[in-house]
Amino acid sequence: MLRERAGVWAVLGPLLWGCGLALLQGGMLYPRESRSRERKELDGLWSFRADFSDNRRQGFEQQWYRAPLRESGPTLDMPVPSSFNDVGQDGRLRSFVGWVWYEREATLPQRWTQDLGTRVVLRIGSAHYYAIVVSATSRASGWWVNGVHVAEHEGGHLPFEADISKLVQSGPLSFCRITIAINNTLSPYTLPPGTILYQTDTSKYPKGYFVQNTNFDFFNYAGLHRSVLLYTTPISYIDDITITTDVDRDIGLVNYQIFIQGSEHFQLEVFLLDEDGRAVAQGTGGQGQLQVPRAHLWWPYLMHEHPAYLYSLEVRLTAQTADGPVSDFYTLPVGIRTVAVTESQFLINGKPFYFHGVNKHEDADIRGKGFDWPLLVKDFNLLRWLGANAFRTSHYPYAEEVMQLCDRYGIVVIDESPGVGIALAQSLSNMSLQHHLEVMEEMVRRDKNHPAVVMWSVANEPASSLKPAGYYFKTLIAHTKALDPSRPVTFVTKSSYEADLGVPYVDVICVNSYYSWYHDYGHMEVIQLQLATQFENWYRTYQKPIIQSEYGAETIAGFHQDPPLMFSEEYQKGLLEQYHLVLDQKRKEYVVGELIWNFADFMTDQSPQRAIGNRKGIFTRQRQPKSAAFLLRERYWKLANETWHHQSAVKPQCVGNSPFTF
Repeated sequence: MLRERAGVWAVLGPLLWGCGLALLQGGMLYPRESRSRERKELDGLWSFRADFSDNRRQGFEQQWYRAPLRESGPTLDMPVPSSFNDVGQDGRLRSFVGWVWYEREATLPQRWTQDLGTRVVLRIGSAHYYAIVVSATSRASGWWVNGVHVAEHEGGHLPFEADISKLVQSGPLSFCRITIAINNTLSPYTLPPGTILYQTDTSKYPKGYFVQNTNFDFFNYAGLHRSVLLYTTPISYIDDITITTDVDRDIGLVNYQIFIQGSEHFQLEVFLLDEDGRAVAQGTGGQGQLQVPRAHLWWPYLMHEHPAYLYSLEVRLTAQTADGPVSDFYTLPVGIRTVAVTESQFLINGKPFYFHGVNKHEDADIRGKGFDWPLLVKDFNLLRWLGANAFRTSHYPYAEEVMQLCDRYGIVVIDESPGVGIALAQSLSNMSLQHHLEVMEEMVRRDKNHPAVVMWSVANEPASSLKPAGYYFKTLIAHTKALDPSRPVTFVTKSSYEADLGVPYVDVICVNSYYSWYHDYGHMEVIQLQLATQFENWYRTYQKPIIQSEYGAETIAGFHQDPPLMFSEEYQKGLLEQYHLVLDQKRKEYVVGELIWNFADFMTDQSPQRAIGNRKGIFTRQRQPKSAAFLLRERYWKLANETWHHQSAVKPQCVGNSPFTF
């Protein structure tokens, strides 16, 4: 499927250059409304059609984008955001690999189409995996049938956008038709990678039969997973803002750099407002430092009496254009905090921080990886109930709204790229590396200003013992540090300490291990020795802090067995308890965190090892607790209380019913 894209570009490429439109390369500020900016969400029902033709290219050969999609054949109603796989009853669609087509007609406000001083931008929050966006407009005289190629983007999980002002402002307009073609095929050079297996034995398989193979343990959901929206700015506008913070005694330092597009003659005013809306510092110009006496620091959840304090940075632009002065306004939440790493500690605001949290997935019934506000709020309520202070975005960047809630609630984030399933030498090639570097650029550009993000993870469980891995991860980590020198960088390994060629370049060692699950089945008595040996070998070799980034056991809710047997709730609890005994010893030395695998059960490919998905969650896929959730809750609140005891005379308060008196 991937190899067909060159042919698709041959069809659409000339349209792109002819219209002077291209994928934006500047900033990626979250679209916020202000006095100068509007936004229009296009969530809801879209027309949808999968290309079931043998070569999956019928949509391009017949140019489905040049007319309403319904004219090409039968369409389905498809909710956006959501994955397309589990919404319908057609079994072919659930495991479909190839091109699918989405279409939506949007009515535009008259001021957007007639005011040439307004930029109109189309933004796609996430299209998995490879997307081509085509736009057509309808005028009073009928359809303008030449669908125009607007943008294309490789990689799910990160936003992309294009300026469509020229399309919507070139004459009287009634509405705009947006068509998005998405291909979910993975190759050894995509991120995450995969392979296509073609079966040629026609006595066993139909002609042309193929399947998508991957080396990661979650379902490859596809579609428009996050919001699609239109937003506006003036023609001279605030394109990007970069914030870094520091603390000098009790003075908070906010360093800012602001990038402007559309004018070389402008003035900038910058105001830092507290939570009550009072200005506590101000500055001028595109670069500077704001000083905040007696600053309220951004602290993680359960680490301070007033965690997650957020200031607001209000940027005001006045630019001179040929048509007169133009103003733009943008407000960015800012948390003042520092992050540092020593040989044995992870420090936030100069205080030792211990990660006690979870790994997650963007995954739920029916919607797949589609963004859903009720589900998100439920997850955060469960995190706070659990006493979790951190999670890793395993194994891809999560929605921007997730990061915003982490900022708001003080949930610390290890922000991970889609570098999962890197198992083949091909996926460590220069071609793969180049794409991985680009993904890290997009990821840092999007998430750099979130105080909750304290560390970048460039990959999960890569084949880091293969010879090319040394150069690959040395280059990748150095590039990420150059993009953002203010945060440590890691990747998550399952290789042995002797063979791993990438770990020498990380700041914090993150190790996944599943003792008494994937080997020594059922023998929990070996866990303490094996886990202690693991930690001692890694630390003796590298003298870097260590996080137990994954551990756990598969558990089917309601299965009980005593003495404990695998897959029972008792076995999951017993395994966790054995890990905790060692973690309690080593966290006094150099272990700085523990992240359970997983927060909730999630969907995977079908296999004899998976009973309708991965069941290692401490909550079910429907967010109901297993026995281990209560065990972990007791542990996490005790850890929080212990941390608080060392730093404050005031103890944290549990959320909801608690087994403790604080």
